[in-house]
Amino acid sequence: MQIVSVTSAFPKLYYSQEILFAALQQYWGDRLVKPEVLQRLHRNVGVEGRFLSLPIDEYPKLRNWGEANDHWIRTAQELGQCAISRAVTAAGLQVGDLGAFFFTSVTGISSPSIDARLINRMGLSPNIKRVPMFGLGCVAGAAGIARAADYVRAYPDQIAVLLAVELCSLTLQREDLSVANLISCGLFGDGAAAVLIAGDKCGLSGPKILASRSVFYPETEEMMGWNVSQEGFRIVLSSEVPALIQRNLGQDVDGFLAELGRERSDVGSWVLHTGGPKVLEATASALGLENGQLSASWDCLRRTGNLSSASVLVVLEEVMNHRCPAPGTLGILAAMGPGFCSELVALEW
Repeated sequence: MQIVSVTSAFPKLYYSQEILFAALQQYWGDRLVKPEVLQRLHRNVGVEGRFLSLPIDEYPKLRNWGEANDHWIRTAQELGQCAISRAVTAAGLQVGDLGAFFFTSVTGISSPSIDARLINRMGLSPNIKRVPMFGLGCVAGAAGIARAADYVRAYPDQIAVLLAVELCSLTLQREDLSVANLISCGLFGDGAAAVLIAGDKCGLSGPKILASRSVFYPETEEMMGWNVSQEGFRIVLSSEVPALIQRNLGQDVDGFLAELGRERSDVGSWVLHTGGPKVLEATASALGLENGQLSASWDCLRRTGNLSSASVLVVLEEVMNHRCPAPGTLGILAAMGPGFCSELVALEW
């Protein structure tokens, strides 16, 4: 099983962190009792700028969740089509070559789902198998690769596409002045990414997917996710997430590698979800990484912020295009998210 190509797509509008901070300060106005707290939180998330689905002055005009979700449906189709088209072109394929379509997002909903709408919009095969996924959040990029790999393992002559679209700006909550929401407003951005995964009989090249491992941490469901109400999606983000990662991730990776007859020192490439500074620091500590081994994740966080499920795919794109390891290098792709859970994928470059 090979990762044949991975490509990202972003909205046309990009704003610096300074402009976004000023807009949020104006958005909340006098309700923001301590604007210096918002400024400090935005300064500490390690983000220089983010893409937005709408012009910055349009967000205060959104009247309700339904209106925001309508924008999500429209933009998700636009970015999804762009990302898939780029991935197919980069692989030298046609959209009709795709046999399965895995779609994930946690920032909007629709029925028919975005994958169905894109079949019509792009002229994909009417026999393509669809697997829309909701609720996995940040872990979904890695989980989606793993599930697509499971599919092409069963159907080795087929190619699956994974599309992740996250439009985090459209979940903005005007009434929520919690620290969790102030952080998320400074950390999360909008974007999409598509990955093509091919079975062994397709004769295509790319990093090989050796194995995957799902890990669920019982009784941690309150650590991350959404509280869903008539206002939409309200962020749940516990300060205990970095500690949970530090306690578990190292032993989880070691156990996974042991099943492959390998150990952590054999890994020469790390493709990890961007999370945020505290998450990346906890990850590096848990895995004993240093000397820039997570530089691709830090750089993607700085340029685009946290893109939830699309983040690890954007990091993968960065590594494949600009930091590709030597052939034969063992790699780990990983992400964590609501559940709380982690997903690990072993690669051979």
